[in-house]
This record gives sequence, structure tokens and C-alpha cells, in this order.
Amino acid sequence: MNRWVDQVGTWIGLDPFTVTKLFLSLFLLLAVFVAKTSVLRLIRRRIQDADRLYRIRRTVNYTAGVIALLALGRIWFHGLHDIGVLLGLAAAGLAIALKEPLLNLVGWVYILTRRPFVVGDRIESNGVMGDVIDIRLFQVYLLECGRWVEADQFTGRIALLPNGSVFQHTLINYTHGFEPIWDELAVVLSFESDWRRAKRLLEGINTELTSSYGQEAEQQLRDTAGEHFIQYGALNPAVYTSVKENGVCLTLRYLVPPRERRGMNEKLWEAILDAFEKEPNIQFAYPTTRFMEHPLEAKAALRRGGRLDALTEP
Repeated sequence: MNRWVDQVGTWIGLDPFTVTKLFLSLFLLLAVFVAKTSVLRLIRRRIQDADRLYRIRRTVNYTAGVIALLALGRIWFHGLHDIGVLLGLAAAGLAIALKEPLLNLVGWVYILTRRPFVVGDRIESNGVMGDVIDIRLFQVYLLECGRWVEADQFTGRIALLPNGSVFQHTLINYTHGFEPIWDELAVVLSFESDWRRAKRLLEGINTELTSSYGQEAEQQLRDTAGEHFIQYGALNPAVYTSVKENGVCLTLRYLVPPRERRGMNEKLWEAILDAFEKEPNIQFAYPTTRFMEHPLEAKAALRRGGRLDALTEP
């Protein structure tokens, strides 16, 4: 045996002691592999449930890996110093292999201590939005909102957000500290409409339906003044005027709780439709193609210029 080990060592350029360790390591790995395979075959025969079988297989694989690692360390390292080196290498290897689970575990501790959100908050991170329904060791369970559903309503799906995402992605909390959010509703009128009258109507509707949320927001800002430095010039509803390609745009801006966006949108539109129905000089704009006869439809100064141009043409 020793002569054979010497010959192999001479052939591959290693000392006999190292060659012996190599053979022992190979034999050990083969024995662990055979034992693991035999155990898994026995388990497959006795367990039919796929979920339970998956979890047991994963446990067996991890256990076999740890046994192999410790046995290899016993072969290659001796003494307390070598054991410390082995443990350090094992810890480094585990940190690399289990990077995501460790990050999620640290994220769980951060969530519980710093409380960027709690159960019941509506949050969004990495494109996933929903209401927090549970905080587990490695992930947060969300009741998903948005996606193909209008106004951030529930989709009916449960989304799992890894705890480590609090360190990797921007986290948006819709309800923490200052619950109402700003929402806007654009109403586009034709250029011929009496937009001033329409704006007065919209301001009255907006104030009547949404002003109470501004009062709630002021109280919440006072309650959280010591925790967050949030400043707004005004929390009152407003209507802004702008011009679009096909008409005059009057934009209602108002505060509303995140979970009431769609309901408030519906109330506003119903009130607007009822109010505009009584106004003959207010019409909604819609995509149209218009041809203007310049000498007849332009402003007076331009019409005069048009006739002058027509008289000076050869």
C-alpha cells in the first residue's frame, strides 16, 4: 500500500502524506454520496406528499453537506488553530451560499426594530404594492394592489416581498405618518366652453367632497411633527387650469385615503356630470378634426389681415 502511494505521489508530484489525504477525501465523499442516495431512495418509497418530500430532501442534502465538510476538516486539519481556520472558511462559505437568507433575516430584525411599516400599512417596493398582512422571518406577505386593477384596488393575489428588499430597493409607505395621499382628476373641456364657470363649479364640488380629508391631514401632521419633518403650503383642495391639444384642462387636486381613491373618483365624476348637465355652455372635449376658414372664423385683427392679403394677391 505504501509503495503504491509513493508511486502515485511521484507521478502527480505530491508527497505520500498528501496523497493519502486525497484518497481518504475521495473515499469519504463517495461514502457520503452513497449514503445520501440510499436514504433519499428509502424516503421516496415511504413518502408520497410532494411538499413534505421536498422539505425532507432539502434537509438530507444539507445534513450530508455538513457531515462531509466536518469529516474533510478532520482529515485535512489538526489542532485548535487548524480547527479555527476550518470554522472560518466554513463560515465564509455559508455567508456566500446563504447570502439572501441572511440578508432577509437582518431585514426582519430591521423591520421589527425600526418599524418602516407594520401590519396593515400599504407599501410598495420593487414594483410590488399591497397591504401588509403578515411579517415572517424571511418575507413579508402582501395583499396585492394595482397591476391590472384601476385605482390601486386589490387583485386578490398574495405577494411575498423578501425582507432584504428594505436594503436593496426604495420602500414607499402610503399610510405611515401621513395617511391621505394627493390625487388628481383631469376634466378636459372644449375651447368654446365657459371654462371660468366650469372652474367655479369644480371648485365647489371638490371642496364639498374632499375638504374633510385636509382637516384630518393637518391633525396627523401635528401628531407626527416630532417624528417626520413634513411641510405643505396648503392642504386644501384646488383646481388648476392648463391647455391641452383638444381643449381646456381643469385638474382637481385633493387629499384622499389610499384605499378610497376609486370611490372618491366615482363621487367626483358623478357630481361633475350632474353639474355640467345643467350648463349649456359647458361641453366635454373629445378627439376631433377641425377645419377653420381663416377669413370668417379668425379673430377680428386676423380677419382684417386676411382680407388685406386677399386684396394684395396678384
